[in-house]
Amino acid sequence: MTSWFKRKEKGIQTATEEKKDTPKGLWYKSPTGKIVESEVLAENFYVSPEDDYHVRIGSKEYFEILFDDNKFKELDAKLTSKDPLKFEDTKKYSERLKAAQKRTGLKDAIRTGVGKSSGKELVISCMDFSFIGGSMGSVVGEKIARAIDYSIKNKVPYLLISKSGGARMMEAALSLMQLAKTAAKLAQLAEVGVPYISLCTDPTTGGTTASYAMLGDINIAEPGALIGFAGSRVVKDATGKELPPGFQSAEFVLEHGFLDFIVHRKNLKKKVNQYLDLIQNNPIRN
Repeated sequence: MTSWFKRKEKGIQTATEEKKDTPKGLWYKSPTGKIVESEVLAENFYVSPEDDYHVRIGSKEYFEILFDDNKFKELDAKLTSKDPLKFEDTKKYSERLKAAQKRTGLKDAIRTGVGKSSGKELVISCMDFSFIGGSMGSVVGEKIARAIDYSIKNKVPYLLISKSGGARMMEAALSLMQLAKTAAKLAQLAEVGVPYISLCTDPTTGGTTASYAMLGDINIAEPGALIGFAGSRVVKDATGKELPPGFQSAEFVLEHGFLDFIVHRKNLKKKVNQYLDLIQNNPIRN
């Protein structure tokens, strides 16, 4: 009979050939240590049921949550970044793009879809943090601009879901130009009276926060989301002061007047469409 463990000189260690690992993806462990089955997590809108921790998800999952029966048409799906500056640090930017596209299956850090949400048309742009930290480059700005153009032309409300580490340094000034570009487009959207909802998720930082993420007709966020411009260490060094507890959390930002409300992910679809009905003077959808 083979023993199920082997004693080593510095303790007890299970034999590698006899150890049975849990298959990857079967369980998820939240930052507070709560463990939940991945299947249960998906059924619960990717929120840990024990501690209500909102797991970071991408455009695929948000589209599943918000679009009726996950049916939508993707806009500008093949738009990809170039490397006009021939940027290189530890790796060529062109190589980083190819690697990110291969790893994630995405073309860039944002996707746009148009479809029905609770029975009515809605345009949704959603950022993906998995693609170079959700950084905002030329393609991100261009896809947002084109999504707004679609909303203006078809008089369809616009929802933008931010999840970003900020401007993409590999595109330098070209990236920073997207702040002004997207802000100008949102001004055009406001002029024609088409509603714009900005949803800040974890994290929403840098140039994203300094532009479209805070320009909504209504600004909302998920519980516990990190929302800010510069990192807390930079802010602390710049001000020379100790930062208050929960600094840059969605709850802190709400308390200080930069958000309209915080919405649990399970209620997201309902709350977004209730707001759109109210602002457009339509019958409230349940």
